[in-house]
Amino acid sequence: MKLRKVIIAYKADSSVSQSWAERCSHELESLGCHVLMGASGAYDNPYPAFIQSMGDIDLALVLGGDGSTLGAARYLASQSVPILAINTGGHLGFLTQAAEEFVDTQQVWERLLSDRYAIETRMMLSAKIINADKNINDSDLVSSVFFSLNEMCIKPASPDRMSTSALELEIDGEVVDQYHGDGLIIATPTGSTSYVVAANGPIVHPGMEAIVITPICPLSLSSRTIVLPPKLVVSIWSLNDDPSIKLWTDGVLASSLLPGQRVDIGMSSHWAKFVILRENYSFYQALREKLLWSGTRLRYQNKYRQS
Repeated sequence: MKLRKVIIAYKADSSVSQSWAERCSHELESLGCHVLMGASGAYDNPYPAFIQSMGDIDLALVLGGDGSTLGAARYLASQSVPILAINTGGHLGFLTQAAEEFVDTQQVWERLLSDRYAIETRMMLSAKIINADKNINDSDLVSSVFFSLNEMCIKPASPDRMSTSALELEIDGEVVDQYHGDGLIIATPTGSTSYVVAANGPIVHPGMEAIVITPICPLSLSSRTIVLPPKLVVSIWSLNDDPSIKLWTDGVLASSLLPGQRVDIGMSSHWAKFVILRENYSFYQALREKLLWSGTRLRYQNKYRQS
């Protein structure tokens, strides 16, 4: 890997992340890198400025947690920028590598320059809002395109009441079901260990290509998660009369979904690229550690397993 242009995004309001960022910036600049640094958070988005100012970016160093990493992926996947995400202030840290593995930063730069690392790609989703009601706009007028690494979520957001949603699910043009409840999650395998698993959905290996549809607290015991092939197009219609239904991308508000509009969601042509430094990385180990499975507190010895 060439380290000519590097961007560093650190978790906003985290002095630990900012301290790491300043240290890494100085070290990379001493290696002749052009470095841009900025805060990333709910009210801070440095990526449009990064992309416009830097052009071709060799590496994105993200210092924070999973939220910081998701924000980076949404903007950098289309630019094919590899992301090195380090957990310097997150909670679960499914998408990040432990800060303990990043202590010797000089060795990390040497490994990157000598190509001693791996690249892991993760499937992403894209979404478009379609206006089917001519009273809103021209028929089938496509608005902006939204991206997510974890999930797209369609659910209400009202400041003064707990709204429920009435949503219609359509897959490749065929109506599948109508849901009345708190909303729907349309997720990637990466997102299956986030909002999906909290909503009682399945855990899907991130090496797979699939789309997971999970209802959120449906008012019907027959509503269940569906796992689909990745090439299908999932369409969600809002059947509510009020404009409280929103489209969320990785937990960030993207757009309102008005009556007469639908959102079309499918696999994106862009894939997130992550730099992996750990030589013995295991998805199952991450599940045991992050979800506190029994593998982290084994009580019984398996005498039949070969040592």
